[in-house]
Amino acid sequence: MDIRQLRHFVAVADTLHFGRAADRLGMTQPPLSQSILALEQELGQRLFARTKRRVNLTPFGELWLPYVRRALDSVAALPDVAQRLREGEIGRLELSFVSTADYNILPVLVRRYGALFPQVEIALTEATSDVQIASLLEGKGHVGIIIPPTHGALPDALAYRKLVSEALIAAVPESWIVNGRFKLRKGKMPAAAVVDAPLIVFPRRVAPVFYDLVMDYYVSRGAQPRVAQQAIQMQTIISLVSAGMGIALVPQSLRNLARTGVRYVDLQEKAPQLDTGMVWRRSDTTPALETFLKVSAAAVAAPEGRQ
Repeated sequence: MDIRQLRHFVAVADTLHFGRAADRLGMTQPPLSQSILALEQELGQRLFARTKRRVNLTPFGELWLPYVRRALDSVAALPDVAQRLREGEIGRLELSFVSTADYNILPVLVRRYGALFPQVEIALTEATSDVQIASLLEGKGHVGIIIPPTHGALPDALAYRKLVSEALIAAVPESWIVNGRFKLRKGKMPAAAVVDAPLIVFPRRVAPVFYDLVMDYYVSRGAQPRVAQQAIQMQTIISLVSAGMGIALVPQSLRNLARTGVRYVDLQEKAPQLDTGMVWRRSDTTPALETFLKVSAAAVAAPEGRQ
């Protein structure tokens, strides 16, 4: 069975006349009759009841006809589908992200991209930067939002673009400020108060850049942090702060994660800056990825609220 036979069937079904159907198709009647006969033999069912004066669809032919029409409509739409795939208007985009991105750039990118390309399926996966890089090198996924490595460049097979850079702030138990354990200066956290408090932080094995950035803050002030707890999810870190187990240095976008019992406070001295960026395979020419890269570039150039 091929597309040509299906078109032959629909032409005869529409005209109920082999001669007129042959004229419509631009062919002679004998090969059309042979095509329909071969199709009936393949199906094991007659499609038409023929007499010398009339041609009618059999009950089977009537039932099968709408399926054939839908199949032919789908085939007719394939060129347009191919064009839309080439232009990245439809398809699938696999996007991974670090947990901190969920509070800054990720919602902006997904919202903008979804508005421009609503028929592209976006598959989101949360993962640490090292896992994302390894997956991309294995050919999995399309793009990741990571905290970029500082010691050693990314592999040559990967491209990188910075999206945002934000200052670290302190997440502090509300009760510590209320009861006077922490005294703010003009609403900001003095370095001495930070380094004296127990610290909650990502393990270095899952977020080495973030971990080292926090540790450098202490070392540059001649202090050694007292790590009270470690957690691999930002939500868990904030929950531990809420429970009064210590403070955490977090990106300023974490202010978007409201939690009872936690206050976010700017650091009094110059705060460390944490970069977040996008990484993808240089060899990946997936149209949906190419359109996503364009949308992300526009989003960085014109953040929401500045348009």
